This record gives sequence, C-alpha cells and structure tokens, in this order.
Amino acid sequence: MYKRILRPFLFQIDPEKVHHLTFDLVRFFFKIPGISLVFKLLYQVKNKKLERKVFGITFPNPVGLAAGFDKDAKLFNELSCMGFGFVEIGTVTPKPQPGNDKPRLFRLREDEAIINRMGFNNEGVEAAVERLKNRREKVIIGGNIGKNKATDRFEDAVKDYEYSFDALFDYVDYFVVNVSSPNTPGLRALQDKEPLSFLLKTLKDRNFKKTSPKPILLKIAPDLTTGELDDIISIIKELKIEGVIATNTTVLRSGLKTDQAVLDQIGKLGGLSGKPLHKRSVEVVEYLVQKSENAFPVIAVGGIHSAEDAMDMFRAGAALVQLYTGFIYEGPALVSAINKKLLIEK
Repeated sequence: MYKRILRPFLFQIDPEKVHHLTFDLVRFFFKIPGISLVFKLLYQVKNKKLERKVFGITFPNPVGLAAGFDKDAKLFNELSCMGFGFVEIGTVTPKPQPGNDKPRLFRLREDEAIINRMGFNNEGVEAAVERLKNRREKVIIGGNIGKNKATDRFEDAVKDYEYSFDALFDYVDYFVVNVSSPNTPGLRALQDKEPLSFLLKTLKDRNFKKTSPKPILLKIAPDLTTGELDDIISIIKELKIEGVIATNTTVLRSGLKTDQAVLDQIGKLGGLSGKPLHKRSVEVVEYLVQKSENAFPVIAVGGIHSAEDAMDMFRAGAALVQLYTGFIYEGPALVSAINKKLLIEK
C-alpha cells in the first residue's frame, strides 16, 4: 500500500515538508485505539531466532532505524510498532539550532537516493530528554550526539559531546558519537586520529564513572581512506569502544543516473544516501570486520533498499543493520521483509 498509494502522493511534496507532514499523520493515526496493534500485526516479526546480543544488549531483531529520521525523539514509540528492533534518535546537540539554510533536502528518484545538508537541525538535547521520559513501548533506543554548529574550538566541541552524553544517559540504551556528517563545519576533522582518540577517551572515562556504563559506538564516513580506516580500527581496539556504525552519507556523486544539470542545481554541498551508497558501505563493513579480526561489532547502514541488500551487509560481517533512505523509499514493509528473509536464511 505504501509504495503504490502513499509514496506517489508524498513524493509530490517538498521532501522536508513531507517529513513533517508524515510525522503529524502518524501521530494522529496512532491516537486511534487499536492502530498500534494493527501496525504490530502487519510489520513485527517475532521469533527468538531473530534475537541478537550485541555489546551487552539483547535486540529483539537486528533491523534498526538510523539516526536522522527521528531527530528530536518525537516518534520513537510509533516507529517501534513498525517492526524495528531498535530506534536511534538524533543527532542531538546541547543547544537547539535551526540547521542550514533551506532548501536542504533533495530526492534523486532515478537513483533512489537523497541528498541532505540539514546541519544537525534539532530542538536541543533537553527537549529530546523530555520526550524520552514518555517511552511507552519496549523499544531499544540509541542516542546519537554531535556538536553545535557555532562550537569552533576543539575543547568546546568535546564539552558539547560530554553535555549531551550526561543529559541523555538515563534515557537511552547506547550512544553513538557522530563525527562523520559532512554538513557541520569542522566535524569530519574530528575523525582524524589525535582528536578522535581524545574525544572517545574523554567519553569513555566519563562513562566509567557512571553506576552502569552504556555502550559507546562511533559513526564513520564512507569516504575514509584505507589508512584512515586502519586508524579507526586501532583507536577502537585500544580504547575498547563497543562498536562502529558504518557508514554515514558520502560527499561523492559518482555513477549517478540523475541528470547532471539537476545535480548542479542542487549543488556540491550535502551528503548522499540511498542505493548508490550500498556498494561502498558493504566494502567498509567488510574491511572493518576482516582487518580487525572481528574485534568489535559493526552496525551496517547505507543503501539498504531490499532484504537482499541487508543480507549483503550480514554476509560482510555486520552484527546489526539500520535503515534510513530505504525506509523512506520502501516503507515499513522493508523491515518485516528483512526479518523474514533472515528466518529463511537460518
């Protein structure tokens, strides 16, 4: 129904406007008694064989929603009814910020892709915390944290991550350190070996001071070189960071079907997600798993638009997978399709 009826209608509307419209519609429909049960019956696949214990957490199934969709933790209860094994909120920053100038979200329909240059637009970590206090469904929540755009100095950027870490600590099940978005000035520089080591060690030390430490993961870009990936592996192993999410959006635009004139009109800024990213994401996942000798779990994200795409990630060694653009193009049926495929492959 989604692909045949809803998507053609929704794709006639500006991408950012339709995102907010969809949120409003979902919240409205889920107020109707029994609707959450209908969605669970349609899309949840419950089977013990789907459970995965990763970095100390038992996931009911290995298919999650990536950060960026429910930035402000407004829809995680409803989304959990659509079959996801976990939902990642954010990226959140200490202070609210509007993000980059509009337009900043673009569909590439021929490529089944999206270009975004949102710039961590969010209402701030405190607003997200207030909503997370109202967790009704038994859903595993990840908290994706980043720095504010106006934060220039490295020392202050580290404080941004610390602030959000402390604010979210009691309300999420794991953390993701986002240093890989191409849409915040200076952010990707934090992936360099020295600053990244310092940032992760600071958060790790802070985590150990808590009564019950939470898993900390690192989200990386697909555009890293082999040498940079080797540095990532070295840092993760040395600091005993619990895992890696691979990958975020790419700044590359090679091999697209979309007319070059359309791409020129959009401009070079922004990160590309969707089908064109799949091959590179699989490569990065496979490299991390093999080169590290499976020293840490990898959550795969990037270009998963079918159950077979997800299988590519699992065969590459991924412990879990996440959806974002594939969820927008394929709808919630994709979640159940992947879980059903996993049961067949068992």
